[in-house]
Amino acid sequence: MSNGAATRTRRSREKILTAAEAVFLQHGFLGTNMDVIAETAGVSKQTVYAHFKSKEALFIEVVEAMTGGAAQDIGEDIADVFDDRRVEDYLLEVAMDQLTVVLTPRLMQLRRMVIGEAERFPALGRSLYVNGPMRSIKRLTRACRHYTDIGQLNTPDPDMAATQFNWIVMGAPTNAAMFLGDEGIPENHQLQAHAQEAVRIFLCAYAATGPTQG
Repeated sequence: MSNGAATRTRRSREKILTAAEAVFLQHGFLGTNMDVIAETAGVSKQTVYAHFKSKEALFIEVVEAMTGGAAQDIGEDIADVFDDRRVEDYLLEVAMDQLTVVLTPRLMQLRRMVIGEAERFPALGRSLYVNGPMRSIKRLTRACRHYTDIGQLNTPDPDMAATQFNWIVMGAPTNAAMFLGDEGIPENHQLQAHAQEAVRIFLCAYAATGPTQG
């Protein structure tokens, strides 16, 4: 395949994925058909099937692309460089990264859609978990080990501590957004206040000598 043909094929595939994401999020899996996706993408239905053998295959790829993209936005696929950042500063940065990336209408729609299709596509629920909370917890586990090693934290079980911090940060805001829709997504200043309180609570339990003063 020539470079030009390969570029056209890639662009066509990207257009279909973009269109499919919008249509699936609006109508769900059962309410979506390939004709609408093709029309939205500006391609023929035959072109859609040339790239994706079925609606199921396209749905799976859309979900996996969205969950993987969110993880990249947070930076969870890259090893952290801690430098000389205090644990308080690091945890606040991570908390705000997670909150601002995850608590968006688009990703909350995705989460609702995947939960609604969990019995039909059980692997997608696992994909959402692996690319979401599990990645966050692994990142935080590395941080707990690092800050314990340098004497700022005392986490005998870094994975447990990381899990607790993740859900202190994400639990309440995510549930509000899931059940209340876009109106349940907090404003940025509310997220900041929530993140600061989550860090304070975590450090009350795990700071080696108590929170340092800024």
